[in-house]
Amino acid sequence: MTRWFLSRELLIGVAVAVLVAGVAFVYGLRWVESAITFHPERIAPDRALQPPTGAEDVWFAAADGTRLHGWYFNNQTPAMASIVYFHGNGGNISNVDWIGEAFARRGFNVLLFDYRGYGLSAGSAKAESDLYLDGEAAVDFVINNKRTSPDRIVLYGQSLGTAIVTEVAARRNVGALVLESGFSSASSVAASALPWLPRFLHFLARNRFESARKLARIRVPVLITHGDPDPVIPTDESRALFAAANEPKKLLIFPGAGTTSSARRVRPTWTSLSSLFVTLCAVRYLKTQLYS
Repeated sequence: MTRWFLSRELLIGVAVAVLVAGVAFVYGLRWVESAITFHPERIAPDRALQPPTGAEDVWFAAADGTRLHGWYFNNQTPAMASIVYFHGNGGNISNVDWIGEAFARRGFNVLLFDYRGYGLSAGSAKAESDLYLDGEAAVDFVINNKRTSPDRIVLYGQSLGTAIVTEVAARRNVGALVLESGFSSASSVAASALPWLPRFLHFLARNRFESARKLARIRVPVLITHGDPDPVIPTDESRALFAAANEPKKLLIFPGAGTTSSARRVRPTWTSLSSLFVTLCAVRYLKTQLYS
């Protein structure tokens, strides 16, 4: 009887230890996931942040009330299209102001904005659903406040931004997508970033970011670009996105542009080709309107 009691206590102790270890592992895994996914750079509300030349400060709210900040470049002549730019997982819009200026010089209206917890935007990004709310709010701002037809809006995502762009386009009517240095899913990236983590445990992660699966439902022109080799997001991730996307689509791989320094050298070409794509999409839309 005593032996059975001790065995029962031992089993209970082992079960509790396993349960505690499991919970700790899940929390630890999600901490690592959050640390990898989000690298916001906040800006103190009292710090002066001047918008770049040709841009104005804009504010709008996500569906849950989170206040978001952005810069809007309003072209003085009728723009062929409006670009909503979704930056990557680090920094804030002050790091990509030159992108807004480059597209504005080419005749487009441009919205650069920060996700919650980035720059001057309120709140904090904790899950992919938060970012999707922010992305939809940005599109709503351009449609409702800037009186832009959804068919003339191009969503441009870079890195993490490609996942948000894809989700928003799967929900909303837009004109076209540009996916720069994107990834097919969080699980696929985790296989490269965390090779020690078995794939059967990927379901424990909070975020899915299943862009390839969503692209199969999107039927607008898609431009996919990537530097090669890319030490952060493997170039094959963009190839997987391209395989999943519907026509019309185009994949551009830039050899030797996988690092930050080399990517800067090809940025003018990268931006010019993206601008050409946006222009062609705008012309396609205008033709549809003329002959419909």
